[in-house]
Amino acid sequence: MGQVNHTVVTHFILLGIPNTDGLQNILFFSFLAFYLCTLMGNLLILSAVLADPRLHTPMYFFLSNLAVMDIGLSSVSIPKLLASLWFQNKVISLGVCMAQVFFFHFLGNTECLLYTVMAYDRYVAICHPLRYLLIMNRRVCALLAAGCWITSSFHAAILASLTFTLPYCGSNVVDYFFCDIFPVAKLACADTYILETVTFTNTGMVPTTCFLLILASYIRIIYSVVKMNSAEGRLKATSTCASHLAVVTLFFVPCALVYTQPQLNMVMVMAVHIFGSVVTPMLNPAIYTLRNKEVKAALRKLWGGQTPAR
Repeated sequence: MGQVNHTVVTHFILLGIPNTDGLQNILFFSFLAFYLCTLMGNLLILSAVLADPRLHTPMYFFLSNLAVMDIGLSSVSIPKLLASLWFQNKVISLGVCMAQVFFFHFLGNTECLLYTVMAYDRYVAICHPLRYLLIMNRRVCALLAAGCWITSSFHAAILASLTFTLPYCGSNVVDYFFCDIFPVAKLACADTYILETVTFTNTGMVPTTCFLLILASYIRIIYSVVKMNSAEGRLKATSTCASHLAVVTLFFVPCALVYTQPQLNMVMVMAVHIFGSVVTPMLNPAIYTLRNKEVKAALRKLWGGQTPAR
């Protein structure tokens, strides 16, 4: 009997961003600038929080976790994309491809859970100010942060293992700019129904649940703010939530576009992923520092400037 000759895939070829012929240099320097700004902004946030004892509070502890997550999320796909644009090296090994799938979903899920925890932190701070430090003590904050990271690692491990236990024995050309589940799974020479079902369920259920919890937190926050007698108190409460609401919007609007509009073509989905991987991690540090006097004072102190008297 004749045997069917299948070549087992050991590497993939990333086609990158479509319709960009002749724009490689412009895209390279644009993405490089975004990436460097992301690294610098988030490292400055981390340094300021670590260096200033006044920022050793629950809110800034979670902000530090967000900075670490933003650095990681932007590093999942951008370095390989830069290499592809500059050196025209579109080959990615199977191991690196697996790492991209795992860390993209690991960090993306962590971001979603972390925003929910930060919303809870703001709820406790505004609705239960006298008990805030008692409720959000160091042990609770550490457990909440660890829960986000550990839960997300299991989530990502399940998705990555389901993706790469499939046999890949045909084409190895991925029509995308990094390895993600659906562009890679299209190349599998086996039924992908279970993978697609689990992925749609997990990636849809987690953001939806987190969004509803954040919404519930802010409904309670708005109710408490409206009941405040002091205009100054209302302004302060609104100011503390504005930055968080801005970054939550930047995260959930793209998610809603991708998961509630299945008719979106791959180009639009790619644009949303580029925004989430390149732009959002750069904007988060700016959003949290532009209107935050404590962080700006800590940054001035970090650079050797004088901190205003409190």
